[in-house]
Amino acid sequence: MQEENSKQITVKLRKAGWEVEITCSESQLKQAIENVLSALETSVQGVSAGSEACRANNSGHKTCKGLILDLWEDSWFAQERALSEVHEEIARRGYHYDRTAVSHSLRELVIENVLTREGNMRNYTYIQKRPPGRASAPTAESGGEEK
Repeated sequence: MQEENSKQITVKLRKAGWEVEITCSESQLKQAIENVLSALETSVQGVSAGSEACRANNSGHKTCKGLILDLWEDSWFAQERALSEVHEEIARRGYHYDRTAVSHSLRELVIENVLTREGNMRNYTYIQKRPPGRASAPTAESGGEEK
């Protein structure tokens, strides 16, 4: 038993913006890598880092901007929210976008007059500029333009 513990191997894997470190015995390495790769393949579908994460994809996954619009439609922005709060809420709902992607999407919605932002650079808070309404809600697919 002592001999197997002394043959611990540490491997770092990078895939689709994820970095995973595995430490296990030599005999468990192959199975551990297969398990991690399988889990990453499932987890990273539709998720990418940076501003590219805000683009729509063909697999039906929600865009970063679309998720923020969902929060707006739920009146979640009736109270002032910091970038960190928005990022955490999106993660709580099961979507893991990079903070810069969230920031860029928030900025787009400020430009589109959906949200307004207050404060100073690196310390902004966001609040709805107008209440959500189905007829006036911009869509992520239409680029936020009203019809």
